[in-house]
Amino acid sequence: MQKFTSLTWLAALLPFALSLAGCGGSGPAEPAGQPAAATEAPRSDHASNDSTLVALTAGNAPLDWPRWRGPMADGISRETTWRDNWNDQPPQVLWRAELGKGYSSFAVSDGRVYTMGHNNGRETVWCFDAATGKVLWSHSYPGSLNDNLHTGGPAATPTVDGDRVYTLGKDGQLHCLDAGSGKVLWRQELTDLLDVDVPEWGFSCSPLVVGEKLIVDAGRIVALNKNNGQVIWQTERHRAGYGSPVAFEHAGTPLVAVFNNDALLALRLADGSQVARQNWTTDFVTTAATPIVDGDRIFISSGYKTGCAMYQLADGQLRQLYRNRTMCNHMNNCVLWQGHLYGFDGNSHNARNVRLVCMDAATGQEKWAHRGLGCGSLMVANGKLLILSDDGYLVLAAASPAGYQELARTKVLDATCWTVPVLAQGRIYCRNDQGQTVCVDVRK
Repeated sequence: MQKFTSLTWLAALLPFALSLAGCGGSGPAEPAGQPAAATEAPRSDHASNDSTLVALTAGNAPLDWPRWRGPMADGISRETTWRDNWNDQPPQVLWRAELGKGYSSFAVSDGRVYTMGHNNGRETVWCFDAATGKVLWSHSYPGSLNDNLHTGGPAATPTVDGDRVYTLGKDGQLHCLDAGSGKVLWRQELTDLLDVDVPEWGFSCSPLVVGEKLIVDAGRIVALNKNNGQVIWQTERHRAGYGSPVAFEHAGTPLVAVFNNDALLALRLADGSQVARQNWTTDFVTTAATPIVDGDRIFISSGYKTGCAMYQLADGQLRQLYRNRTMCNHMNNCVLWQGHLYGFDGNSHNARNVRLVCMDAATGQEKWAHRGLGCGSLMVANGKLLILSDDGYLVLAAASPAGYQELARTKVLDATCWTVPVLAQGRIYCRNDQGQTVCVDVRK
């Protein structure tokens, strides 16, 4: 019976994304793999990644949030001019929107907000005005809900690169859209292109842009030409994970880290060749978190009491520094801040026992744990944890290893909230699994 309960909540893995064309409708016919005019498209407080691999994409302001886990791919906002005195003046909802079902998070760039949802057999990519919530454009296409034991809907987060936005649907519908108008520039069906099947819980990888390459984990790791969608390289088949790839540099070589349902991989960005591999086994074949790269160290975590591990990449090997069950990320990522990992340990089907944990990143030692936020999600902003509890409370807490210190909270949503909130330009964007979305104003 216990195994059945866990299986019935495997669906909690879908909002990782961890993660919009043709004004108000389905848009024009979609050219497959068709070339189009291109535009070209920093490193975190804790990491030593090469800035060329984690740089802001062209055209994005420093305080934008143009992709999954933000401009530096670490879940940390460098924004300092937002208002955090919520007890004195509770933040107000600036606008609301209905997206359709799903777990896609938000990309914010150039005054626009991009995300995804599902309604009545169609997926929609949405583009909103960040200030008003007005729909600037949307692009819809047929797509399965994939609601097996959960709400279903898209889980990947759009990626903005200059004047283009890239999205991945549950069935493998990969789109390149004009960021301003939603016009389809090219598309690919990854199941056909790569000869792979749709994973049990659907494709959930948020696309990664590095230079001219667009990288996706889709049952193979594939690098496409971001300008026309043509394949540059692809790996052998594997069981796709539900997290997203991360670019970094090691010993002068650009690499990509991928955590799939078979292993943690380090691949050369140039040709996809394997540098190192560490096999990883989980119950129910579910890995959802995106790898966290800190210099030559890579941290991974899985739910169902699988636990976490820190590896050091050296001489073509991933040497284990520690492994424990202190941090079992069911779906949402930890954030590494000033030498400590902050994240949710535990599974959504037993949400009352899920703990928010602070763990020493160097040793794996637990510093503190706090229950009461359910299987939530978080980011870091201005030295504070910005948390969305799974029952819709937006919470501020100190990002400190000294102990859990809640600073403020406000109720913003109902239903189930598994999608990480996003702070950009003094506004916080939150959604629930039904697609109800709020923009919370915290501008000074």
